[in-house]
Amino acid sequence: MARFYCPLPLAPGLVLDLPPTAARHVQVLRLQPGGLITLFNGEGGEFVAEVEQMGRSDVRVRVQAHHAVEREAPRAVHLAQGMPANDRMDWLVEKAAELGVASIQPLMTERSVLRLVGDRAEKKVAHWQSVAVAACEQCGGNRVPLVHAVMGYSAWLKARLGRVAPGGTNAADVVDVALLLSLRPGTRRLNEALALGGPGARLTFLSGPEGGLSGAEEDLALASGFVPVTLGPRVLRSETAALAALAALTALATA
Repeated sequence: MARFYCPLPLAPGLVLDLPPTAARHVQVLRLQPGGLITLFNGEGGEFVAEVEQMGRSDVRVRVQAHHAVEREAPRAVHLAQGMPANDRMDWLVEKAAELGVASIQPLMTERSVLRLVGDRAEKKVAHWQSVAVAACEQCGGNRVPLVHAVMGYSAWLKARLGRVAPGGTNAADVVDVALLLSLRPGTRRLNEALALGGPGARLTFLSGPEGGLSGAEEDLALASGFVPVTLGPRVLRSETAALAALAALTALATA
């Protein structure tokens, strides 16, 4: 059954017009009245809906049963990523959403090739959010990861320190484990780092762009409470490293 993101209040018996993007996809699939689709709005679970009316540019459906199914990772992982260039960020966002990342923070760092500000940054973030939505529609995820506005590295670290209290907890009193992907000596393995916060800990994973974070940026992260971790002796591309870490974190948290 085709799945579509519908960021509207949903409830059994409700009749509504699908948002333009979802309506267009239903029309491309040539679904007819009586056809069934799956809708999710990111608030938990998913709904069966029946197509009632097909117009030239609109599709009306009646929401039916709600299924409280979740396919999310057992621990929320928030990815802070030094943006790779070209279309690699698109690919990273898509695959990170498939792997169940909770949110993505695009960062401009010293070695970032991609520099985004103003309208261009806003358009890119909107595009990446749509990429995340499409990935969730495909993979079965019912929680769409939030793609945050682009930030400079130092500004993001400063803002993060304002949100996370001393002792590693945030305003909701949830333990926050901050991990920095690093090649410097003395790093820990991911499975060792996961034990720091316990099974309910929120994970923030920081990964650099092409060429990695500079030494000064790594020092700043460590001073802000990040724990350096390694994926092994190989040097991975920026987008590969982040996705390998997400896959490993998901697998370790599920085990």
